Amino acid sequence: MKLSRRLIPDVTTLQAFECAARHGSFTQAAHELNLTQSAVSRQIKDLEEQLGVLLFERVRQRVVLSDDGRRFLPEVRKLLHQTEETMLRAMASASSEHSLSIATLPTFGSRWLTPRIPGFLAENPGTIINIASRSAPFDFDEENFDLAIHYGQPVWARAACTYLCSEVILPAASPELVKSWNLAEPKDLERAPLLHLATRPKLWAQWFELNGGSADTAYRGHRFDQFSMVIETAVAGLGFALLPHYLIEQELASGRLAVVFDRPMETENSYYLVVPEGKLENPLSQAFRSWISKQVPA
Repeated sequence: MKLSRRLIPDVTTLQAFECAARHGSFTQAAHELNLTQSAVSRQIKDLEEQLGVLLFERVRQRVVLSDDGRRFLPEVRKLLHQTEETMLRAMASASSEHSLSIATLPTFGSRWLTPRIPGFLAENPGTIINIASRSAPFDFDEENFDLAIHYGQPVWARAACTYLCSEVILPAASPELVKSWNLAEPKDLERAPLLHLATRPKLWAQWFELNGGSADTAYRGHRFDQFSMVIETAVAGLGFALLPHYLIEQELASGRLAVVFDRPMETENSYYLVVPEGKLENPLSQAFRSWISKQVPA
C-alpha cells in the first residue's frame, strides 16, 4: 500500500505534542525536549495546520487540550510507543542474522514457554528472541510479530493456525488448605472457598456438573484476570482453584500445591501456534513450529 507522505507527520512533532499535552505547557515541553519554546509552539502550529483542527486552547498561563486534542493524544502515544519498540527490537537483533518475535499469553509465556526457550536457542544458535504478552488476537499488519500462541478456536484473520494441544484443568490448592477441609467427594467443594479466572467464569460450574455436584454455588469467591494470580493465591491458601496441569508443574513437584481430586476436565478450547500468511515460509518460524510441537503433551 502506497503511503501519502503528506499525511505522515515528523516523529519529533508528535513528541512535542505529547510532551506539551502532558505538561500543559509549551515552556516545560521545550525544557524536556531541549528546544526553545518558540520551536515547540511552531511544531504544534504546523501539526494543527496539517490536521486542520485546533489541538490546544490557551487558558491563562497554560495550554489545555481541546476536544480534538484529547481524542488525538492516545493515538499519538500508541504510535510513539510502537516506534520506540520497533527501534529497540532492531537494535537488539542488530548483531544477529536471525531474530524471532513471539506474542504469547502472559501466564503461558512466563510459566511454560520461557523456561523451555533455552532448548530452542540451543537448536538455533545465534537467534535473538523477542517475547511479548498478548491476551487476545491482534492484527499482524499492525504489530510486527512472526508468530503467536493462541488459546481459543483456530480462527485468526490472515493467518494460519496449527494445533498444539488441548487444555486439561484440575482442582488444586495448598496442602494446608486441603488438610483443613474434610473433603470426601468432589461435591464437598461446593461449600469451600473457590478461586476464579475472571475471563472463564463458568469453569467451576462445568466441573461440578461433570462430577455430580451443583452449579448453584459455583460462582462465588475471589476473581482474578490472570492464571498467574490465581496460582499464587491458591499457593497462599486462600481457596481452591481449577488450574491447567502444565502451568503448575513446579508447584506440584515442590509440594506448594496439591491436586484435590484427580478429576481432570478438558476445556472447550485449545492452544494453537498462529503464523501470519506472509511469514509462513520463514525458516525460523518453521523451526519454532517444529520445536514447540515436540514440547507440548501429546
